[in-house]
Amino acid sequence: MLKEIKMELAKLGYTTTLEDNRKAQGLEHFSVGRVIAEYKERYIVRTAQEEYEAEIIGNFRYTAQSRSDFPAVGDWVAISEYERGKAFIHALLPRKSVIERKSVGKRGEKQIIASNIDKAFIVQAVDRDFSINRIERYLVICYEANIEPIIVLNKVDLIDDSIARELVEKLTQRIKDVPICLTSNKSLEGVEVLQKHIEPSKTYCLLGSSGVGKTTLLNTLLKSETLRTDNISLASNRGKHTTTHRALKVLENGGMIIDNPGMREVGIATSDKGVAATFESINALAAQCKYSDCTHTVEPGCAVLLALSNNEIEPALFENYKKVLKEQQHFESTLHEKNKKDKALSKRIKRYKEMKKKK
Repeated sequence: MLKEIKMELAKLGYTTTLEDNRKAQGLEHFSVGRVIAEYKERYIVRTAQEEYEAEIIGNFRYTAQSRSDFPAVGDWVAISEYERGKAFIHALLPRKSVIERKSVGKRGEKQIIASNIDKAFIVQAVDRDFSINRIERYLVICYEANIEPIIVLNKVDLIDDSIARELVEKLTQRIKDVPICLTSNKSLEGVEVLQKHIEPSKTYCLLGSSGVGKTTLLNTLLKSETLRTDNISLASNRGKHTTTHRALKVLENGGMIIDNPGMREVGIATSDKGVAATFESINALAAQCKYSDCTHTVEPGCAVLLALSNNEIEPALFENYKKVLKEQQHFESTLHEKNKKDKALSKRIKRYKEMKKKK
């Protein structure tokens, strides 16, 4: 029985490293499961034998330092059943990878998109606001998390083959060494090629804006229509937003895909490694600049500006690099200010408690 449980957990991506961590935390007396869906701090957790509606215990909530300490879809958690189909989440096992972005509307905070991911499919529709800049932003957050990206150009049935070739050429001029798949949910073109990237017991996620066809693509891979999709709005030529929460789905071959709500903006948080990997050509040139703190704007001896003037760097690539870098630096400064305020507040609370004790 124990061997069967271990085999079922392994199919969901459970590893010996996770088991070692569970033992190191003294969690052997709890069951272990994977978060496969999240609904405003209530979770669906799948174990080797069944699924539970789960919630975190009070101590877990109390000791969490930030929202990123809470479970996310893809996480492995230690749970205990308190009634049939219901469970408490007691602890979070270490994550091997985390895709995160700047939290929308919250200064200095990050939002976890998915965790324990092996590869990410960056889905972009070719019939509407196709943007290499946006793809590069997704690449930044993938590379920061050490996750292999795959670019998916979807809805190719809506454009001519010649236009599709032009888009691929533009992409390969700007973005090197990233696989590109051309797919169509209608004609099923490229779906078989995409499936070859998906391995059993590995976890993937779909990244992209609303309306690019992520959910329909997942339905195609699932060979079902279990996930709701809506038609394109004729007024805006945009797909209607249909995925309202994150969910992990197991495919026929044993691979797993996390579908995410469409992102209207891809906010860049602290991503030194991600920026360097995405804009590798500019980063290599920056190392040759005369000044180590060169801003690549007006400095003499700037290797980046020299390459730009010699048409060795595409101007659009450089402009996007500057925007992403500026956003990253702004987030870091905001995070620094937030940490200072949090520390000051903690000190005031500590002093208040000490005064209360003296009384």
